[in-house]
Amino acid sequence: MADSAPLPFRAAVDALRGARLRPEIEIDPTRPPQRLAPHAYALEAAVVEGEEDLADGRLVLLHDPAGHDAWQGTFRLVTLVRAELEPEMAADPLLPEVCWSWLTGALHARGLSAGEASGTVTRAGSHYFGGLSERPPASQIEIRASWTPREGSGGVPDTGAHLAAWCDLLCQVAGLPPAGPGDGSVVSLPQRRGPLSP
Repeated sequence: MADSAPLPFRAAVDALRGARLRPEIEIDPTRPPQRLAPHAYALEAAVVEGEEDLADGRLVLLHDPAGHDAWQGTFRLVTLVRAELEPEMAADPLLPEVCWSWLTGALHARGLSAGEASGTVTRAGSHYFGGLSERPPASQIEIRASWTPREGSGGVPDTGAHLAAWCDLLCQVAGLPPAGPGDGSVVSLPQRRGPLSP
């Protein structure tokens, strides 16, 4: 991140870097997209249990000091979360609605206000043939979403808390139980079959 970046953006990035997260989360900075906003910062994360990645995702913080009509603000968070599921779970007709409610519920559980939320929930199935025919069928859920975090003092949103909520979502998709009080009403997915394909 360049030293010439605006102070609110630098403060928002510092809050991301200083967030305390669940021990199952492995998180690292990654190259942000270059053309979505004047300033961007990106993280990639995985939920790891032993040697297995249970879910992974990417969170991007965008900032346009001039504001953006579609965002209704100067900051935007954009995410991708994915995990493999048992085929029976992936066949549940309510799965997309449930997964979207996990995102909004994760933000609400941490008392966060977010606007202009939008996104998609996609499920895909793979069947293997020929030289791969011994592999069992695989199903994957993918959540793509974006929302505008409400800005606090100094025009800076609480990005650390938004990151923690996003990690809650990542753990839910991975099938882990809720981490703390107040999250117990959220239903968790059963453990999925195996690691994601690259």
